[in-house]
Amino acid sequence: MESSSTSGRVEMPSEFEPRRLVRRALPVLAALVVLTLVVVLAPGLDQVRQRLSGARPGWLVLAVLLEFLSGASYVLMFRPIFSRRMSWRASSEIAWSELAMSSLVPASGAGGLALGAWILRQAGMPADQIARRSVAFFLIKSSVNFIAVAVIGALMAVGLVGPHRSLWLTAVPAAASLLVIGGVLWARRLRRGSDPAPGAGRLSKALAKTRDALIGGTAEAIEILRKRDPLVIIGAVGYWAFDNAVLWATYHSFGHVPALSIVLMGYLIGQLGGLLPLPGGVGGVDGGLIGTLVVYGAPAAVTTAAVFAYRLILFWLPLLVGGIAFVLLRRGLNNPQRPELCSVPAATSNPASRLPGRAAGPDVDVVRLPALPGHLEDPP
Repeated sequence: MESSSTSGRVEMPSEFEPRRLVRRALPVLAALVVLTLVVVLAPGLDQVRQRLSGARPGWLVLAVLLEFLSGASYVLMFRPIFSRRMSWRASSEIAWSELAMSSLVPASGAGGLALGAWILRQAGMPADQIARRSVAFFLIKSSVNFIAVAVIGALMAVGLVGPHRSLWLTAVPAAASLLVIGGVLWARRLRRGSDPAPGAGRLSKALAKTRDALIGGTAEAIEILRKRDPLVIIGAVGYWAFDNAVLWATYHSFGHVPALSIVLMGYLIGQLGGLLPLPGGVGGVDGGLIGTLVVYGAPAAVTTAAVFAYRLILFWLPLLVGGIAFVLLRRGLNNPQRPELCSVPAATSNPASRLPGRAAGPDVDVVRLPALPGHLEDPP
């Protein structure tokens, strides 16, 4: 995965090379083009096209700003979870790059964590610590959605929040969310199994590492939340709230806004479509959101227009901002002025100093910079 040239330069894994990323982006762009052509040309969508042609630009500008604030909230919670000693510049570049990757990779954003994990590994954080904190980060980020559905669904079920909907659309999603939350809390009580035997295959070792990361990450997420770090709380809530607000703003742009409770309930359930293995989640998230919101009573035409605008913003803004951050990260990997990111070449013939899994030239090996006051192995 990791590589270096004979000069000791750190190179990103092949899957993060620009050419490979461009090839990965092409199917996503093609899917967006097809989706756009369907909306523009398909028969039976005249009302959707009328809504799109009557869009109010001011609300769309607000939606773009809200999506940027959602990304900024992601950055805000990234640093205290992974390492408070990481510079804000490095944490911002890593977090925005992850968001850009998530625009290209489905699985509701989990795919983008792979890039951040590699960067943090280069910066000196142990692999098991990265795995635990990646799980903790994902759980904390996702937990706000489930808590919101549990609370709003329960309030709608007992009639304290409108509009009235059947128990299947209120109490059942609330109960399902509580089961998920309970399952996560229960997972921390599981015991770690024995390590694989020395001759175990790759699959056994991978499953053991995944098990340990899930158990350790769940416990770490709970421990982080117990500290009530304001950056973590504000970041997690802001990431969820501002992204919901983007959909709310696009509805406003097309002249009809369902009840806020409907938008919030439809958001989580509809976003589950992003788990489908589709390029960039295109089609999965869109179909999930439109179908769920319509089932909850939102008008079909305006919902299709609002979700279409929401998805374009959700794809392009993180990709453009995160693309700039990714370029800055690549430049920083071998820049001595960015010691929190890079390893530097040094003349040595001591095999013990070699980094595991990294090739070196005959006269030059790669060694890490000395541990800085802000070394990433320190606990958050």
